[in-house]
Amino acid sequence: MLPKINQTMYIQTALNGEPLTLRSRVADMDGGNIFIEVPLNENTRALYRSQLGEQFQIYFFTQDGVKHLFSSEVTGFRKEKVHLVSIRKPQLEEITKDQRRSFLRVEANLEIAVRIGDKLRFVAVTEDVGGGGVSFMCERRWPIVQNAVLSCWLLLNYKSGAIAHAKFEGEVVRVLSAEPDKHLVMMRFKDIIDGDQQKIIRYCFERQLDMRKD
Repeated sequence: MLPKINQTMYIQTALNGEPLTLRSRVADMDGGNIFIEVPLNENTRALYRSQLGEQFQIYFFTQDGVKHLFSSEVTGFRKEKVHLVSIRKPQLEEITKDQRRSFLRVEANLEIAVRIGDKLRFVAVTEDVGGGGVSFMCERRWPIVQNAVLSCWLLLNYKSGAIAHAKFEGEVVRVLSAEPDKHLVMMRFKDIIDGDQQKIIRYCFERQLDMRKD
């Protein structure tokens, strides 16, 4: 499947012989090209200047967590209200699926607001987060059971100091007794817009890079 308009894509290339991961978003496409926003260097947060003919290895995630990969190259540039980079649109048979690994999941203690039904609300702290779901610890007094659907708001703190919120509905996959008075709740995303899901994926990549440095 082809990426969609507003789809976040991750680009692997090289700078001075060193591997580099960039992030961009699909702005437009035509019969032969995909037009993306000027890519952002995931490490330095600086805009990346692409070169005509530059080879890219690109991957993106669908909402069900499947990673899609394809190769492309820079075919030109377009200047409108914002600068766009055009890359060759792949044929469907050129796009491969990597189903061996679902969304990246990282340990993280983030604040999450949870609503059960229309009246019960509480704030908890996550144990881990990923592009496909989250786990959090909460008091046992909250009536959470397997297969329940919870409305949640996740607070994300990025390395740059920026703060973002991601809203979603999560389906409870498992509930485990963790401490004398607490439960560990494991959830998968049941309903989340692509933009909020990409915020979480971005956080996970940043967190993974930090853990590798440690």
